[in-house]
Amino acid sequence: MEVILETDRLLLRQYVEEDAEAFFELNSDPRVLRFVPDKQLLNVQQARQILIDHPIADYRKHGFGRGACILKSTGQQIGFAGLKYLEELDEVDVAYRLLPAFWGQGLATEAALASVRYGFAKLGLKRIIGLTMPENVASIQVLEKAGLHYTEEVSFLGHRFSKYTISSTLTQPASGR
Repeated sequence: MEVILETDRLLLRQYVEEDAEAFFELNSDPRVLRFVPDKQLLNVQQARQILIDHPIADYRKHGFGRGACILKSTGQQIGFAGLKYLEELDEVDVAYRLLPAFWGQGLATEAALASVRYGFAKLGLKRIIGLTMPENVASIQVLEKAGLHYTEEVSFLGHRFSKYTISSTLTQPASGR
């Protein structure tokens, strides 16, 4: 399991099939899925197949993808974060999704900031976007703290999203605070 990046409190590592149970726990919680277009997962086998078909396939195809978000102090998998190439938009998107017990602690911001820095410094990206449903105030705050700025409304996967962007030529924020 390759570690993609590390922050003060988090490890972000590549997904493996053995993460299916934790991925299922995250993606079967209606509170977690409230502002995302994904459907609630039905079982661990479905979670495993999604991991194989999406993040694990993304690592092979693009060299990066969303990763398992691990709380360093306990080793617990608390969600996912990272970058993903969105073929439909020809853009690289930063995203984060955490279990509700870990909301409001700055962990999503920490993961988003590190992911943006990684995208520019290690992957050489010129621009990164963040998509969020307009009513998801918490996610908007995370994107803004990570240095992204609102640019426009877009339609993606049959839903309306607010699109935020950051370019590598912009000054990166010093911290997530």
